[in-house]
Amino acid sequence: MKGKIAVRTMNNKLILGSLLLGSCTPMSYSVEGTHDKNVLFIIVDDLTTNLGCYGHPVVKTPNIDRLAGMGIRFSNAYCNFAVSNPSRSSFLTGLKPETTTILDNVKSLQSILGDRVTLPYLFRKNGYYTMSLGKIFHGGKEHNDLKAWDEIYSFGPTETGKTGEKRNMTGGVLKWCEWMAAEGGDEDQSDGQIAQKAADFIMNKREKPFFLAVGFQKPHDPFWAPRKYFDMYPLEDCDPPVVPPGWVAPYKHTLPSETAVFDKFTDMDKREFLRSYYACTSFMDAQVGKLLTALEESGQLDNTLIILMGDHGYHLGEHNWWNKVTVFEKGTNAPFIIAGQAVSQKGSVTGAMFEFIDIYPTLAALSGLNEVPSYLEGKSFEKVLNDPSLEFRKSVRAVTKRGDMLGRTVKTEKWRYTEWDNGLKGSELYDQEKDPVEYNNLAASPAHAGVVSEMKKLLYDTSAF
Repeated sequence: MKGKIAVRTMNNKLILGSLLLGSCTPMSYSVEGTHDKNVLFIIVDDLTTNLGCYGHPVVKTPNIDRLAGMGIRFSNAYCNFAVSNPSRSSFLTGLKPETTTILDNVKSLQSILGDRVTLPYLFRKNGYYTMSLGKIFHGGKEHNDLKAWDEIYSFGPTETGKTGEKRNMTGGVLKWCEWMAAEGGDEDQSDGQIAQKAADFIMNKREKPFFLAVGFQKPHDPFWAPRKYFDMYPLEDCDPPVVPPGWVAPYKHTLPSETAVFDKFTDMDKREFLRSYYACTSFMDAQVGKLLTALEESGQLDNTLIILMGDHGYHLGEHNWWNKVTVFEKGTNAPFIIAGQAVSQKGSVTGAMFEFIDIYPTLAALSGLNEVPSYLEGKSFEKVLNDPSLEFRKSVRAVTKRGDMLGRTVKTEKWRYTEWDNGLKGSELYDQEKDPVEYNNLAASPAHAGVVSEMKKLLYDTSAF
């Protein structure tokens, strides 16, 4: 049986074209027990935990806060690689980055996918109507799994949305480090168009259950959002974090190479960066609200499993760093919220730790999918949704790359331990209870030699995966 997939773009973006798929016979579907009929999977690019429901005192996210009140919020969700392509390729295949071998934004999913079944493809094989809006995989045909989707759309700003007051905060040294209080409204920006397309899709009744993947681009750079969202954040309210006086990174490779640019940031540069990131976050939050409204008005809010997550963490001045690509807490920890019938305690918060490779088996279990691949390297944390007090993983791991060298980290409830080039290029140990932002490296302390030894064993303990 062959099915047709529509691959479209908006506002003069590259048109990928349409194609005929090979055999993809849908399996019969029935809603049983606590299974929600539909799935809304929202992936937000570069979203850190600076959200109202995560306790941030300034950032306004009423719609994400509402979603958290409908479901369960995870405070200890950790990506396996703090860069978009490695992270998304990992959690959408259920495989560690070291297994996929995608460790940068260049290597394509298509080059390693073979006959592996991605998460959206598994939903499609199980009879769901699948739609991809915006950035789900890393983007473009080579980074996508085209057979996973009935429809794919990408979007771009209108000509009006490309205009407005703007400034590059590095004087043009880093082209991406730019904010713009844009002219026009929400739908003059990509995320506004994505939200409208998603809302239209939700409101259109269909017999099949749906798996709707929505990839919001903001707060990813460049930091463009309609002007009204910038107006929400006076610069005097955007206080940058305080870095301990005299702090320097343990090694030159602890942070990526652009640190010298950020070392030149003035207080005003930092405040403008925060204001623009916050504005983009509130802009994205407004689009989330449109999806919740569409679900409510269509009568599907109570039968849709909703997931909202950041694809990895992000630094906003901690360690004098304003980006991602680290194995610190700020780089690897990301927001993760689930709402749906499987959540027993609405508005709950859990400290259960999990890795992003656990998302695939969890969603498969929550939706009762058949033919789940046996090679998945994660495990389902479904039980935590029923009892938020339960422990899940005792430790989580992540990896990053500096040239040809890997940095690997393992985190427990108390400690984070990192090795560069298997320890040949240094190691780092942080007491996260006393030093939650991880400024005091204890790896060389004789008093912590025993901790280093235990964490080193844990880092390379394959049974823990």
